[in-house]
Amino acid sequence: MAETPEPEVDETPEDEMKRKFREALERKRSQAAGSGAGGRGVDPSKIHGAHGPAASKRSFRRKSGG
Repeated sequence: MAETPEPEVDETPEDEMKRKFREALERKRSQAAGSGAGGRGVDPSKIHGAHGPAASKRSFRRKSGG
């Protein structure tokens, strides 16, 4: 049986903080990998149809002086 290594006694607060952040990041990545497998189709994006089709080419006019 493989045991997890115990944290060293001389671990500084900075090392402990880095370790906690790494563990949280690993948990987040494992959750993200699992949630992307089953979705609502091909496009997992939450935003659909933000922009309509361009009806015509946009024209830009310079402001005349005055």
